[in-house]
Amino acid sequence: MTDAPAGPHGDADDAAPARAGRPRRQRSLRESLGSIVLGFELLVVFLGALVLFGLHSLPAAVALGGGAALIVLMVVAIALLRNTIGVVLGWIVQLVLVAAGLLVPAFFIVGAIFTAMWAYCMIAAARIDRNNQAARAADNGTENP
Repeated sequence: MTDAPAGPHGDADDAAPARAGRPRRQRSLRESLGSIVLGFELLVVFLGALVLFGLHSLPAAVALGGGAALIVLMVVAIALLRNTIGVVLGWIVQLVLVAAGLLVPAFFIVGAIFTAMWAYCMIAAARIDRNNQAARAADNGTENP
C-alpha cells in the first residue's frame, strides 16, 4: 500500500500530474571538464590565500583580497563556460595564478599544475566535442557530402 493520495479513478499514479517541461541543455565536455578544473582550483586558491594570511607571507589585504578576487573570477568563468568568454576567463585565471608565483614562489608550482590540466582539458574536450557533433550530424543525416 502506498501513502500517495489516490487520483479521481482511485489510482495513486494519477495523483502526480505529468510535467512536460523543456529538456535539460546538454553540456559540452569542455564545459564539464572546465568547471571541474576551475572548481578544484578554486578550493586550492581559497586554502592558499588562508595559508598566506596565516603565515603573514603577504599583507592581509593582498592575501585575502587577491584570493577573493581570483575566486570571484573563477566563479564567473565557471558560469560562462558555455561561451568562449568563459574559456578566455579560464585562461586569464591560469595566467594570474602563475603570475602569483612572483609574490610567493610556491604558486609557480600550483599554477603550472593547474595550467597543464586546464590546457589538456580544453584541447582534448574540444576535439571530443567536435567528434561527437560530427557523429550526431551523421546520425541525423545532416552531414555535408
